[in-house]
Amino acid sequence: MSDISIGRLRGGYCVYWTKANGKRTRYQLQARTRTEAEAEAIDVYRRENRDAVLGDTISELWEAYRTDLGDKPTAKTMGYTGKAVLAHFGPYRPDQIDKALCRSYASKRIAEGKSVGTVWTELGHLQSTMNFARDVNIIDRAPRIWRPVKPETDKRILNAGEARALIDGAHDPHIRLALILLLGTAARVSAILDLKWDRVDFERGSINLRIDDGTSRKGRAIVPMSRGVRAALSVAHSAALSDYVIEYAGHPIKSMRTGFKAAVERAGLGRVTIHELRHTAAVTMLSAGVPLVKVGQMLGHTNTSVTYRTYARYLPEQMQDAADILDFSSKKRSI
Repeated sequence: MSDISIGRLRGGYCVYWTKANGKRTRYQLQARTRTEAEAEAIDVYRRENRDAVLGDTISELWEAYRTDLGDKPTAKTMGYTGKAVLAHFGPYRPDQIDKALCRSYASKRIAEGKSVGTVWTELGHLQSTMNFARDVNIIDRAPRIWRPVKPETDKRILNAGEARALIDGAHDPHIRLALILLLGTAARVSAILDLKWDRVDFERGSINLRIDDGTSRKGRAIVPMSRGVRAALSVAHSAALSDYVIEYAGHPIKSMRTGFKAAVERAGLGRVTIHELRHTAAVTMLSAGVPLVKVGQMLGHTNTSVTYRTYARYLPEQMQDAADILDFSSKKRSI
């Protein structure tokens, strides 16, 4: 969209901009204050340039959304997913997107060897872009972006022995501490690497995984310390060289992939991803009978339905009483 400017006219305010043909146009506003004028100016511009607003392409809206995200991780991710999405959708306008166009994109990506999960994520970013354009009044309605059904992934869940072997396989103290925290708090790796000592409360025995700068769109929790977590944190705190809990030579670390991979190899666990430690923690709690709502709170979920949708398939034992009632074959027939 063209830039608009606010000016003074006949004792009030006006909005003006330069059209594509180089001609400047100006409109008198009803507003009596600068703040009111800025809001009214946007409405006037969009009213007078309806075709231009609708002409905003997916490429333009995508970049506008990334700019709005700022330093959030999603902005960086969309820099990668956008290469494929914009090659297909880029020249289109929002009102031109339909199910057939989305399905053709999915078919093309899968034919290129991409997983259904990857396609699901890419089209999800397109939906987020459309929602953004609607929320900031660039478009009146966000088109519904068709996506293939998100596949169920087979998560590797470590048993207690495997979890201990993994921790013991970490030779570097900062990697060992990170693994203890990941398994002991059910937190995401980003939350652990972001954690500072001012959010570790030894007196109350709690860890605040939340951050207030809005850089993470994922939910984070305030969790209690277990005895093992408290002991590991106490040792690390006495030797701390920086504000960060996970540090190396006095500096925070951006990634622990190398250290994690080495620990997995030493433990002989085969294929394990670092995010599966969060799943391991969640399933371990549920298997021990911890109520779903408490598990959701530990995971930082704002809605229990998210917890249920993710982990319900790991809870067949919770339906045992229902199955027992349906055991007609072993029941005596009443006369």
